[in-house]
Amino acid sequence: MQIGPLQLLAIGFTDPQLDGSILGALEDATAAGHIRIVDALGVYKDNDGTVIAAELSDLTEEEMMAYGAWIGALVGLGADGVEGAEVGAIVGAVAAADRFEYGIDEARIGEIADAIPAGGAALLLAIEHTWAIPLRDAVEASGGLMLAQDFLSPMALVGLGVLAAAE
Repeated sequence: MQIGPLQLLAIGFTDPQLDGSILGALEDATAAGHIRIVDALGVYKDNDGTVIAAELSDLTEEEMMAYGAWIGALVGLGADGVEGAEVGAIVGAVAAADRFEYGIDEARIGEIADAIPAGGAALLLAIEHTWAIPLRDAVEASGGLMLAQDFLSPMALVGLGVLAAAE
């Protein structure tokens, strides 16, 4: 199974206009083959403090276990070398199979909801950039090696302007 670059997004809303347009945009990007939703969690807190949460994923349970094993192996490798990678892969796969998610249980949803103001919402997304898989493969086949990667945000570009002005 090939896994494309993963991106994590945490989006907050103080006055959400929940009209379905965000879900529609995600569905369009998925249908076009640009991304896959690895995990998405939406949490809304109404003015009375009642919390509504919804989670979705484009992955099957088998794919979720494979992702869990892959992520667990990488974390384990960093924590304890090859032995850690082997243990991490097993732990990651089992965790995904047991919960069919990446650790966002009811207690964690409660913690997230506590940080949301009344009438607000949060959207947590883990997306795979499937469009980048052929590019990555072509770079590797050409002898290339990824030296760095990141996403440029508007704030990062403003920061670059500040640094340039200071020089």
